[in-house]
Amino acid sequence: MIKDIRALLDNMQDATHRAAIYSGTWEFIMHKSRNKTYILDEKLHAMELCIYHGIKVQVGGLEVELLSQMCRCTGSQSWRGGDRWNTWVWVKQCPGRCYGWLNGCLPWQLQQLFKIKLQNEDGAFVEYRLALTVATIPETSGNLDPILKYVQMINAPAAVAFRAFRVGNIVGSAHVIPVIATSTKTADGLNE
Repeated sequence: MIKDIRALLDNMQDATHRAAIYSGTWEFIMHKSRNKTYILDEKLHAMELCIYHGIKVQVGGLEVELLSQMCRCTGSQSWRGGDRWNTWVWVKQCPGRCYGWLNGCLPWQLQQLFKIKLQNEDGAFVEYRLALTVATIPETSGNLDPILKYVQMINAPAAVAFRAFRVGNIVGSAHVIPVIATSTKTADGLNE
């Protein structure tokens, strides 16, 4: 059973996921820490951790009422005897009309959901729920493709391909995400 970050890292076969969880969790802790002190590997590795496989996200319905969406993430494990299930989700980046038609959100695919406990300056423990995702970026800054009539997404560069963040930034499920590995536009604006 995985009970700390060291066990999670040791259990992951993919070195890229392992590095992303380590660096993403470390960056999150540094961001949350008021004194910005350096955290030793031993302290980070021993940090209590719990993996979970789904979250409910409240989204605005067509009317005024809120609806719940279930976002699932089985990581590399299968879901009910079938393939693995890692939902694409909309992740809030910043307020306003950033990224054009995407309204400040980007579609990222869940890879791992976990919670950690951090001790604050008062000695009390605070629990944070985090997500590790595969990131995408808009090919044309979030503008609609004039021919396809949707925003084309591309995979983020390897250095930022995996992102760890608080699950509170997830604003809903993203259902159809047209992602291409790299830009393949020809001179006439069509994909090859």
